[in-house]
Amino acid sequence: MINKLIENIRKTDAPIVVGLDPMLSYIPEHITRKAFAEFGETLEGAAEAVWQFNKAIVDAVCDLIPAVKPQIAMYEQFGIPGLQTFKRTVDYCRSRGLVVIGDVKRGDIGSTSAAYATAHLGKLQVGQQTFTPFGEDFATVNPYLGTDGIKPFLDVCREEKKGIFILVKTSNPSSGEFQDRTVDGRPLYELVGEKVAEWADSCMGEVYSYVGAVVGATYPEMGKVLRRIMPKSYILVPGYGAQGGKAADLVHYFNEDGLGAIVNSSRGIIAAYKQEKYAAFGAEHFADASRQAVVDMIADINGALAVR
Repeated sequence: MINKLIENIRKTDAPIVVGLDPMLSYIPEHITRKAFAEFGETLEGAAEAVWQFNKAIVDAVCDLIPAVKPQIAMYEQFGIPGLQTFKRTVDYCRSRGLVVIGDVKRGDIGSTSAAYATAHLGKLQVGQQTFTPFGEDFATVNPYLGTDGIKPFLDVCREEKKGIFILVKTSNPSSGEFQDRTVDGRPLYELVGEKVAEWADSCMGEVYSYVGAVVGATYPEMGKVLRRIMPKSYILVPGYGAQGGKAADLVHYFNEDGLGAIVNSSRGIIAAYKQEKYAAFGAEHFADASRQAVVDMIADINGALAVR
């Protein structure tokens, strides 16, 4: 699937991913009103509003972007109806030709890790029938439990030709409490990056590995170091825009071939109509605002890459 992601990036000339991380506060009133009229002010009604919101945005931007990244917590908060909307969103995005990165941040060991890998990337045998539970193309994974937690994902990646993005240096302010700790004279995130590079070598696509890394846009100097440590891993870059990451800071996340990184924006895209810059679109045309925000983000990232 890493080959499909690169193909999509080249086709769109857009090294970006849209985070489908819906909150009810992001959804225009006319959508929630209609969903609640049909299903009531219930979890089912909320999940229906999320689905209609997602679908409108995906329809508006799918020709411009290579991938989406739904964050499962934003769906889990609505219980079983929310998880059904997560699955519905994954399937719809894939039907529109998009690569789907499931932002699930799973991390455990043994049979539990294997079950997570099956749920999100693999297939499940039930009697004589085979099912694809959630069916994302990539999943995000926490490496804190070591190789025992990663190996089941690697096994599924090899079997299904899918991929993972391993958390290495995250964009949140408190990430340094653990990730920046010095171990044998080096920050822990560098040691994790070296392990990711080792796992990446064991699970290669044509040029890049099925094993990628998550490195936040808010720590560009660290990202520069990690790019060298993990030359064959694609880097998923959260933290652009709303969290303060700037395009000019991200050029070192990319390799000389212009590939190697994909930059995420979530609320900066899906809730663009709430920003002053895009307010003229209005809530009724929220998806058009999202499309313009994607166009602007692509120009911003590619403009920075052109002058590096």
